[in-house]
Amino acid sequence: MDASDLTIFAYEVSACGDMPLTTAPVRRDWMDATDQRFAYRCLPLAIANQAGWLIHCPAGFRARWDGGPHRQSIAIAWDQGEPDQRILSHFGYGVLTFSIPYLFRTPASVNLWVKGPTNCIKDGVQALEGVVETDWLPATFTMNWKLTRPHHEVRFERGEPICMVVPQARGLAECLEPVQAALADNAELQRHYEEWSASRDRFLADLVLGKADATRQGWQKDYTRGLMPDGRRFVEHQTHLQLKEFSARGEEVNADTPVDTRPLPLGSAGLPG
Repeated sequence: MDASDLTIFAYEVSACGDMPLTTAPVRRDWMDATDQRFAYRCLPLAIANQAGWLIHCPAGFRARWDGGPHRQSIAIAWDQGEPDQRILSHFGYGVLTFSIPYLFRTPASVNLWVKGPTNCIKDGVQALEGVVETDWLPATFTMNWKLTRPHHEVRFERGEPICMVVPQARGLAECLEPVQAALADNAELQRHYEEWSASRDRFLADLVLGKADATRQGWQKDYTRGLMPDGRRFVEHQTHLQLKEFSARGEEVNADTPVDTRPLPLGSAGLPG
């Protein structure tokens, strides 16, 4: 595939200097705060942290929901006094809406999973997620957060990430053939599993006994190293991601993609529905 076929565009449809796009970092404050930063030992967690791009909050504010269904049920107090019209209660029911200043265009058959920043925890509010067909859609989308605790104040800081966009191949999940089976039906996989399970039990027992090798190692690193129980290494194993930052403007590579120009109704999540 030609490199130009893999270009993802973020077209600026309004001022975006205070809502920059950045690659998602591995670091999370709550993970830093764990003893010896042990949370980073979970490689799937760390990989998920980095698996997309972030859009940042343009203003600092506090939001409080009274539990009601109306737009006015959310009260917003702004740090600078003046309301930011890109952040408002549009749908009611405790949903806070952020307008996104970018129109994304992805390669053919690639959607964007629009979500909250992975593994970022915020008390009293939940990011709403949606999947958008950004290879053809001539419209922007919004990012929405649902306040979950009436009369609980939630704070958003200027510059904190409020949206994460993750590429997703359209139709992949539907193409898969789901089969549930007994592990014994796959003799080789069962053997590898039993080897791993026995190794895990031995390692945990050695930790309890304070044996030097286990204590020095701290935790089993086979998955982090991409190692099978028999010592073979999985060639395509990833220990980190290296997404590219969005660069200067280029030309549209999918300009000839046919689109349906009928008006798009908005769904309840603020995404085209």
